[in-house]
Amino acid sequence: MPELRKDPIVDEWVIIATERGKRPSDFRIQIQPRTQTSCVFCAGHEQETPPEVHLVPPVNGQSEGAPWAVRVVPNKFPALQASGAVHTQAEGLGRLVSGVGIHEVIIETPAHARDLSELSVPSVAAVLATYRHRLRTLGADPRLAYALIFKNQGRGAGASLEHAHSQLIGLPLTPPLIKKELQAARAHYHAHQRCIYCDYLHQEVPGPRLVAQTDGFVALTPYAARFPFEMWVLPRFHQHDFARITDTQTTELAGLLKDVLQRLCTVLGNPPFNYILHTAPFARPQPGHWTTLEQDYHWHLEITPRLSRTAGFEIGSGLRINPTPPEEAAQALREAA
Repeated sequence: MPELRKDPIVDEWVIIATERGKRPSDFRIQIQPRTQTSCVFCAGHEQETPPEVHLVPPVNGQSEGAPWAVRVVPNKFPALQASGAVHTQAEGLGRLVSGVGIHEVIIETPAHARDLSELSVPSVAAVLATYRHRLRTLGADPRLAYALIFKNQGRGAGASLEHAHSQLIGLPLTPPLIKKELQAARAHYHAHQRCIYCDYLHQEVPGPRLVAQTDGFVALTPYAARFPFEMWVLPRFHQHDFARITDTQTTELAGLLKDVLQRLCTVLGNPPFNYILHTAPFARPQPGHWTTLEQDYHWHLEITPRLSRTAGFEIGSGLRINPTPPEEAAQALREAA
């Protein structure tokens, strides 16, 4: 029987449409060959991008002969303008904020034909350490309230280039979805003096939605999964800010992330997906910026395969329809070689 499930963190409902009974084989995507052998993100094409703002040298000699392992460059077509001051003003019932911010591309490897899941664990760790570095660096910019790091893999997930990369957008405000999580986390802490995500992990691990785990990290399908085969990756220890992750933790997380992305490919055939890093906003003393206590929030990575389309019901109601129960998705992912 179909179920309506309420997300335990934010006040959102999802329909788990069990009658549709979509199995992994129903979603399996035929792997398409790459249409290019090189692009502007490849080694040797550095002059075709804006000058890098950060560069990671070769990792353990695994850099495909290039002088770098990870490069960070400004986006050629940024969503926000890097220069200028932030101004806000009311416009009738609306509010306008000047479009000032940072938009960067994180080129994850010099090799054109390698996805993140195909890199070595040290190379994946270098990508995660780059995220940490950019968060620490941009946190010093007083114009920014938040930086969202995300990855679009495959054209079905919004990627315009095949080469493995992720992006960062630094914003002068805290995004609405992040604010909802922060508000829910703060309310739970005030009521129980505990982190809501830590309580959620205590409830879920071990359990039918667990996909994989290490000593320090957990991957699971959320109780009210919005998308088929959606996964969350969370630290088992309490930590509100990804910028505080250590080198040792980065390496451990890299191993788990590589593992679960390979499981997705095994079960679904290299599907398009997005992942988004939800972390604490930058600490700002001035009014108008959200502040969080260290015990309030818990950073996490959300992985969302793009296997179904948003249609009229979802747009009109705000309710998602997921045809694959998260328990069945977790079982398939656990059993993947």
